[in-house]
Amino acid sequence: MPEKPEVVTVVKSLKRKIIGKKIIEVEILWDNIIENPTPKEFREGLLNQKIEDITTRGKWIVFHLTKKILLIHLRMEGKFFFRIKGNPINKHEHVIFTFDDNSQMRFHDVRKFGKMHLLDKDNYLTTLPLKEIGYEYNDCNLTSSYLQDKLKKKSVPIKTSLLDQSIIAGIGNIYDDEILYLSKINPNRKSNTITEKECGTIIQNTREVLDRAIEFGGTTIKSFTSSEGVHGLFQQELLVHGKKDELCPKCKTQIQVIKINGRSTYYCPKCQK
Repeated sequence: MPEKPEVVTVVKSLKRKIIGKKIIEVEILWDNIIENPTPKEFREGLLNQKIEDITTRGKWIVFHLTKKILLIHLRMEGKFFFRIKGNPINKHEHVIFTFDDNSQMRFHDVRKFGKMHLLDKDNYLTTLPLKEIGYEYNDCNLTSSYLQDKLKKKSVPIKTSLLDQSIIAGIGNIYDDEILYLSKINPNRKSNTITEKECGTIIQNTREVLDRAIEFGGTTIKSFTSSEGVHGLFQQELLVHGKKDELCPKCKTQIQVIKINGRSTYYCPKCQK
């Protein structure tokens, strides 16, 4: 699943291609992708809306339109393809946005897990789904005291808590492993045992890992690419994730993989006791 760096990479690509374009037609071929409002209201609400800016909130892509906000979550395998109107439609292209220059942006999603919302501009940050998202990784309000306050109420593994989007927005399974490795914290350790000092270390490593991943265009693993023709390179920088049976780059102990709440979790048993 794409995490913050991949979503930022997608946005950079989209900005180069569609800023300033006006939506003149919307075709919905799989209704379940539209979470809010109804597919009919979604389609009608987008007509003649100009794309003024594109940003992110957590793992959501935020399209700032003339009068509306379009939210898109890529989930497992969502991506955007660009075509000219009239080109054949792929069976995995489920929502098609046609612009005033006859070009199209097609949402391609093999597993059909992607989601879209169309919201009013004046309250989209205080409306679901965004209102329940925690601080961005680079928000100045994300402090060690804030993080410890959130963690002290949780007895689940720290691995699980860092995946909780209501605490920190944008961290997923890949970067979770990298952050905990650099922080020398065992992923199975209970969240409520993490000290404030360790919270500070986690935040620092979160910022360093995600900033570097964004610089490399995110991570391309398995079937995920951020958009057509856009591939991340951060997989070449990963230290533990996906490194089963390889040696820890610091202590040369064999990297282990375990399951935590169903998630494959990579760690060094010596560095992360």
